Amino acid sequence: MPLVVPGINNDMPGGDQGDWLNKLAGKKITTEAVGGVDSFAKQDLPQSHRICKPGDAMTMDYRSDRLNVHVDENGTVRDVNYG
Repeated sequence: MPLVVPGINNDMPGGDQGDWLNKLAGKKITTEAVGGVDSFAKQDLPQSHRICKPGDAMTMDYRSDRLNVHVDENGTVRDVNYG
């Protein structure tokens, strides 16, 4: 079943990049069932996603439906993009 997050799902399979950035910027991704004011639940990200930490090795394959969530060294979301 596809992820449904109000106000996020539109053109892209998992939602618009700008909407995801607005939703995630400055928050930490958590494995808890529900995110809080300063966090976002990992289970609420699109099925096709990856968390990108500084210095992590990543494959260079392009997948238009995959949301890349870029975090800083503290685990705080700084940017998102599809690919």
